[in-house]
Amino acid sequence: MLDIKAIREHADTIKERLATRGGDAHTLIPELLTCDEIRRRAETQKQTLQSERKQLSKQIGALMGQGKADEAESIKEQVHAIGENISNLDAESETNDARMTELLMSIPNIPHIDCPVGADEDANPEMRIWGEKPEIKEPLDHVALAEKHGLISFEDGTRITGSGFVVYRGRGARLERALIQFLLNTQSEEHGYEEVNVPHIIKRECMEGTGQLPKFEDDMYGIEENSLFLAPTAEVPVTNLYRDTLLKADDLPVKLTAYTPCFRREAGSAGRDNRGIIRMHQFDKVELVQIVEPSKSIELLEELTGHAEAILQKLGLHYRVIELCTGDIGFSSTKTYDIEVWSPGQNKYLEVSSCSNFGDYQARRMKLRYKDADGKNQMCHTLNGSGTALPRLYVALIEQYQQPDGSILIPEVLAPYFGADKIS
Repeated sequence: MLDIKAIREHADTIKERLATRGGDAHTLIPELLTCDEIRRRAETQKQTLQSERKQLSKQIGALMGQGKADEAESIKEQVHAIGENISNLDAESETNDARMTELLMSIPNIPHIDCPVGADEDANPEMRIWGEKPEIKEPLDHVALAEKHGLISFEDGTRITGSGFVVYRGRGARLERALIQFLLNTQSEEHGYEEVNVPHIIKRECMEGTGQLPKFEDDMYGIEENSLFLAPTAEVPVTNLYRDTLLKADDLPVKLTAYTPCFRREAGSAGRDNRGIIRMHQFDKVELVQIVEPSKSIELLEELTGHAEAILQKLGLHYRVIELCTGDIGFSSTKTYDIEVWSPGQNKYLEVSSCSNFGDYQARRMKLRYKDADGKNQMCHTLNGSGTALPRLYVALIEQYQQPDGSILIPEVLAPYFGADKIS
């Protein structure tokens, strides 16, 4: 969440920056400041009354010692009235404090000063392109390829659970497993991430900590009356490993990678990229998380994005990188790069990784801090990126490597994990 002190001091600037996101989040700032003012005024009045009550209580003791019970009784009535006023101020303060928390949890992060301003995805600038589009005459899409080689059963997934779920079979399951192992090994052995294996069921406060709640509750799979949730991404459990933690400066950066299945209802996405495995309710993903010192977070976002790109380069897959504009950036993010891999069968780019800098937005929610060189407690900055999401990587791989004879080549770096260099 945003820092209320910063909002008090720079309200107009923050409203202007939030307005570039679109929506009405910037209009919540005046109400937030009003609640803050009322709460602070109530606390000041309460302290004054508490001091007055303390003085009067001393007078009561002195009068009783002097046998002046009638005078003491009169002051007792004043003390009682002050007590009622304090109770009223407590209630007023609590009401406004609760509303402040509600507002702060509803206001997205401020776009970074260098974030391109735009209304929607059409304003996202292309940063770079890697590789060339493969020349394939009349390419099959991944659905046709999967059915041809028996890699994926869409019917089995529907039979077991419903639409938005699939079953990988035989060589298709082996290819999925090979990709997961290749991704984890690359990030842990070559890029210095510690591999972690985390729970796939997560407490509500952890979902709030990384910003999935309350904004995106309709997209989540909740259980136990929404006190627990199935992991929508490994970002949530991995980043929350350090909630309520005070790190030392020497501990930073923390670099973690994890594989988890991810569960999302995809509410409101009907009709969007629903063919095959491009948009699923359950999918596999390898995630990258960094917890860093604030002055280095922008620099390290570039590094983390490079770590995700390295996967596609090793696999020889054509892709591009775009930067998200203010109107398209995620709720908790201050700066984001999307990596989009080319899909010949769809004849378009598919997002396979989103790499974001959250500033101190998540850390403030999670109370994730570090002690700086001066011994002061500071909020960390958090970063995360898909390293990468499997369904669209899978799609691009089998579509870009399809051959005229109908076979699918396996990239050289992946062949040892898969156990063969071709699916034929």
